[in-house]
Amino acid sequence: MNESPVLQRREGAVLHLTLNRPRSRNALNVALVLALREALAAAERDEGVRVIVLRGAGGHFSAGADISEMATARMKLASNPNAITELNAQFGELCADFGRSGRAVVAVVEGTAMGGGFGLACAADVTLAGESAVFRLPETSLGVVPAQIAPYLVERLGYSQARRLAVTGGRIAAQRALEIGLVHELHPDAELDAALAHTLHEILQNAPQAVAATKALIAKSRLHSPASLVQEAAEVFSRAALSAEGTEGQTAFLQKRKANWMPQ
Repeated sequence: MNESPVLQRREGAVLHLTLNRPRSRNALNVALVLALREALAAAERDEGVRVIVLRGAGGHFSAGADISEMATARMKLASNPNAITELNAQFGELCADFGRSGRAVVAVVEGTAMGGGFGLACAADVTLAGESAVFRLPETSLGVVPAQIAPYLVERLGYSQARRLAVTGGRIAAQRALEIGLVHELHPDAELDAALAHTLHEILQNAPQAVAATKALIAKSRLHSPASLVQEAAEVFSRAALSAEGTEGQTAFLQKRKANWMPQ
């Protein structure tokens, strides 16, 4: 097996990133976190990449933070009092990178999605789950805090459900995850590839720059009132309408043909 912490596979405009530490259920160590961030940064420099798919090797998405690295960080505290802070922040930056990416991000979850893996699934735009998926938030049962994950829990699930999970250390089976909006679709594991293909087809019908601008505006709308965004939203709309993409999209509509975006 390729021992790279992240396997990369390109299919046209889609970049597949597979977390590749199956013996540890894809626990997130520093090497894996850095490899994911580097792969995302490279994808964002490539205009041909429009969608990023996150998946785990070996039947699991991710078991969260690698506890052995926490022990190593503890041993460094005498020489570096911020060792644990720095380690935790690296994972937070990973989630932030994916959360603010202009590319469409799709997570495909099978098996374990725990702690940091739970958070990474929440940072995606679309989360598809197999029936084997089980989500867990074990941090408080270990005496620690889901610090970097908390904002993404609130964003995905809302304040009430996030609080419930915080105090129960919740274990959420796949069907319940669908019911509370943690995942967007649920499929038998054997049908996940077909479900992913359908989702990718839908995403690729849309203009890539318009998708990025819409994602950015939606993110900003979480923090501002609708009335305060009227002028900015109008300017965003005008730029899009007058862009090459906007011209192509409107022309294609009038000509009753499929818009010609970037190669798919």
